[in-house]
Amino acid sequence: MNDKEIVAQAALEYVKNNTIIGLGTGSTANYFIEGLAKKIKNENLDIKVVASSTISQISAIQAGLTYISLDQIEAIDLYVDGADEIVLSNSIEVLKGRGYDLIREKLLASASKQCIIIGDNSKIVTKIGDNFPIPIETSPIAWKITQKIIEEFSINCNLRKNNAGDGFAITSYGNLVLDCDFKYGDISSLSKKLSELPGVLEHGIFLNIAHLSLIANEGEVKTYKSI
Repeated sequence: MNDKEIVAQAALEYVKNNTIIGLGTGSTANYFIEGLAKKIKNENLDIKVVASSTISQISAIQAGLTYISLDQIEAIDLYVDGADEIVLSNSIEVLKGRGYDLIREKLLASASKQCIIIGDNSKIVTKIGDNFPIPIETSPIAWKITQKIIEEFSINCNLRKNNAGDGFAITSYGNLVLDCDFKYGDISSLSKKLSELPGVLEHGIFLNIAHLSLIANEGEVKTYKSI
């Protein structure tokens, strides 16, 4: 198994019977979905799942998991997701959003009794934004205005194209995504500033949300707790 598979298997240890589990989005989260389906079948568990994206929803249904929609829940027991970047500070800072669905991901992470971020060692950075721009979800009717406001204090701010490059990336809620680079001193201040901007529906900085982070490196998994 590669490190992504190994860390996904480690996250299965936190799965309990008679619970609702939120499923993340991405390659590492996909391994967790596959492993969860096997665990439920092998141990005859009663577990319901809700997904952070249409892609994960389809994967869950195809795997035979009992799926419930987001509008049926007020809270979940466990949320497991990957990340684009992870800073292992006291609060476990996380960057997400390469998979577009920022609103659903942050909703589920915030609504969970336990949020676990999983990844391999390549996800570890010293500062959010080291490897990827910070994604910002915005309305299609206001993206130009929102972009103009953000450009006043960003280094770059570009509308994300789809994977084919012949159109724009669309979120599950029909919104667009701006990918932005910033020079900043304090990530908390930047997160707060972005959240307060008109036109910003959500952004990819996840602070004070993750309870644990499981990181795999060359077959070994280490656990980091948020303080």
